Amino acid sequence: QVQLVESGGGLVQAGGSLRLSCAASGRTFNGYAMAWFRQAPEKEREFVAAITWSRGSTYYADSVKGRFTISRDNAKNTVYLQMNSLKPEDTAVYYCAGSEYNQGDYRLPTPVPYEYWGQGTQVTVSV
Repeated sequence: QVQLVESGGGLVQAGGSLRLSCAASGRTFNGYAMAWFRQAPEKEREFVAAITWSRGSTYYADSVKGRFTISRDNAKNTVYLQMNSLKPEDTAVYYCAGSEYNQGDYRLPTPVPYEYWGQGTQVTVSV
């Protein structure tokens, strides 16, 4: 079993930066991809970014392209989300997700392929 633990959330002013981390523990994660999703109050969970574990291919939601960067450290079993130029609308709980199997990259922006989810970390961006 794989456990995912997020860290790095907090309160930041608009225009600022935060770096989220997601560490996989329990056993070495040799899955297909990891991703970040977020959920704002009274809104559905939405895709933010994904990265394939071996190739390092990356995918982003249009709303974060050019501002957020997803990366991974295979040796540390950790995925990161560097968030720059933060906006108040980025305020949400951010969740890390892991996918064991290749179900097609076209599914990575959906919750479908992800078997593992973290508990979430709060990101609040003030005006």
